[in-house]
Amino acid sequence: MTEHIVSFSQVTKRYPGKLALNNVSFQLPRGRIIALVGPNGSGKSTILKLIAGLVRPSRGSVTVCGKKAGRRIAGEVAYLSELDALYPFFTVEETIKFNAGLFADFEHQKAQEILHFMHLEPDKKVRHLSKGNRGRLKILLTLSRRAPLLLLDEPLAGLDPLVRDSIIKSMISYLDLREQTVLMSTHEVSEVEPALDLVISLGNGQIKGMEEVEKIREQYGCSLVDWMKETLAK
Repeated sequence: MTEHIVSFSQVTKRYPGKLALNNVSFQLPRGRIIALVGPNGSGKSTILKLIAGLVRPSRGSVTVCGKKAGRRIAGEVAYLSELDALYPFFTVEETIKFNAGLFADFEHQKAQEILHFMHLEPDKKVRHLSKGNRGRLKILLTLSRRAPLLLLDEPLAGLDPLVRDSIIKSMISYLDLREQTVLMSTHEVSEVEPALDLVISLGNGQIKGMEEVEKIREQYGCSLVDWMKETLAK
C-alpha cells in the first residue's frame, strides 16, 4: 500500500480556450478528510475529475492508490458529481438497488441506515424529490461504498443551511477513516471546517496553499475562511 493515496506530478489540464490547471503537484495522505477550496473556475472540479479518471491531464501524471488514474480505477474511487446524474423514473429504493448492482463494494445495509438518517422516502420517485433531497440521495450513494477514496464535488450544494450540520455529522459517522479518505470541493468552508483535517487552497489553476486545519487554528490563530482569503491574495 502506497503512503499517499493520490499523487499529482506537474499536472496541466487544458480545455478549449481555457487553462484549468497549471503545473500542479501535490500528494494526499490516507485516512483524512480533505477540502479543496477556492473561487469558481479555480480548478477544484477538474482535480476531482482527473482523480476519478473522467478526464486526462494534458501534461503530467495522476496516480491513485499507486495506479495511473483512469476508468479502470472505478473500484478504488466513489465519485459524487456536482451534476444531477440520477435516473428520474427510479424510486429512491430502486436507485439504491441499481447502484448496488453497479459496484461490488456497495453496502446495502449501510445504505438503509443512511436512508433512515436522511429521512428519505424509499418509494418516492427521484423526479419528485426536492433538490435538497436529491443531494441527500447522492451523498447516501457515495457513503455506501467501501471504496478507499471518496470524491465529493460540492456535496452541500442545494441543501438547506439548517440541515447542513446534521449532514456533515452523518458524513463523518458513516466513514471509516481507517480505510477511507475523503476529498471534497466546497464553498461552505466555515460549515465543513470542524470536520476537516487538511485543506488545499486553489486559485487560477494553481495551488495557493496546503495546510493542516489544526495548524491554521492553533499556530496561525485564524479561521479557515481567513486563511483561504490570505492565500488567494498572494
